[in-house]
Amino acid sequence: MIAQDWNEAKSQVDIWKGEGLKVVFTNGCFDILHRGHVEYLADAKACGDKLILALNSDRSVRELKGDSRPIQNQEDRAAILDALKSIDLVVVFDEDTPADIVKMLVPDVLAKGGDYTPDTIVGADTVIENGGEVKVIPFRPG
Repeated sequence: MIAQDWNEAKSQVDIWKGEGLKVVFTNGCFDILHRGHVEYLADAKACGDKLILALNSDRSVRELKGDSRPIQNQEDRAAILDALKSIDLVVVFDEDTPADIVKMLVPDVLAKGGDYTPDTIVGADTVIENGGEVKVIPFRPG
């Protein structure tokens, strides 16, 4: 499922939580999807029942990676990611960090790759303050 906006994503999260499901959140650009990404996303999904992927918008990818990026536009990246069996919901964010969307969705688990540490993961404080947990998924080359 590709959420049209953050409110649609929040509604879906509320439904899942109401059903007692554990909601996992991760984020990234995923501009050039590779095997390491796919394995990472499967590992993140294994941390709970439902996986939300907050996808950097085209504008935010350019800010992070330079004017030649993204290679694939956000609609294409969202469609490709939505086709993966590990991902239950894709939502695009345009901000420089996912802090605001993490505050809105309040996932049970915040997952990031092994190139992060718990103290450098944006949104970790929000998740922990709300009784959730932060998981660092071992880095997968790709």
